[in-house]
Amino acid sequence: MKFLFIVPMVLALAHGSVVPNPLLRRGTTRIVGGADAPAGAVPYQVSLRQFGSHFCGGSIISSRFVLTAAHCAEAAIAAFTKATVGSNLLNQGGKSYPVDKFIIHEDYDGYVIKNDISLAKLSEPIKFNINVQPIPLPEQNTEGGADLLLSGWGTTTYPGSTPNELQWINLTALTVDECQRRLAAINPVYENQICSLTKSGQGACHGDSGGPLVADGAVVGVVSWGMPCARGYPDVYTRVYSFKAWIQKEMDENSS
Repeated sequence: MKFLFIVPMVLALAHGSVVPNPLLRRGTTRIVGGADAPAGAVPYQVSLRQFGSHFCGGSIISSRFVLTAAHCAEAAIAAFTKATVGSNLLNQGGKSYPVDKFIIHEDYDGYVIKNDISLAKLSEPIKFNINVQPIPLPEQNTEGGADLLLSGWGTTTYPGSTPNELQWINLTALTVDECQRRLAAINPVYENQICSLTKSGQGACHGDSGGPLVADGAVVGVVSWGMPCARGYPDVYTRVYSFKAWIQKEMDENSS
């Protein structure tokens, strides 16, 4: 069964129903096979929370905007959502900023999980410090074989519980052709997506959704979907490079 990487309870609160495709599950995932990230090592990492509970990750890309997945935004209610930054621990530290609104890509398709990208506009600007910093968008495309860094609070097993400490792991990018071949019987994979696969027992899981995939110091991917969890199938991310123009346009139009 394939699934989007958020918390089913959040979906129920937002919509009162499951996703259109009965094969899909949206659930919060944790990185499988990773390690505790050192304090301050991932200053762009965001924990999106509703009613104090983490449901998705995100990336700080400016003082007012957080990059995340469309399926995270679709399942959330902006008025009840806060973006917490500056701490590797879910239970303490950091600062929370209210979300003013979510901006979901107009061509997002939750059935085949396409164009799974959104922005969270914050009600007030983030105050940057040594532990809170934006991450740049990529200047070039990400090719197969690229070294990747994934971070998040997704579960470490499936099923499992959300970890308190931020996890991170080094991964390797697949070519789109190879990813399409491996996932052909499960769900389409598009050119505007990135896949990663190192080995069984390593990868994303519930709660990592919307979080950052990084290469060469830039956020190149947004955690989108996968097979639960780290079972030897590729994980799929929205390719940020393909959406740079959309991101910049929406930030410019919603800056006031």
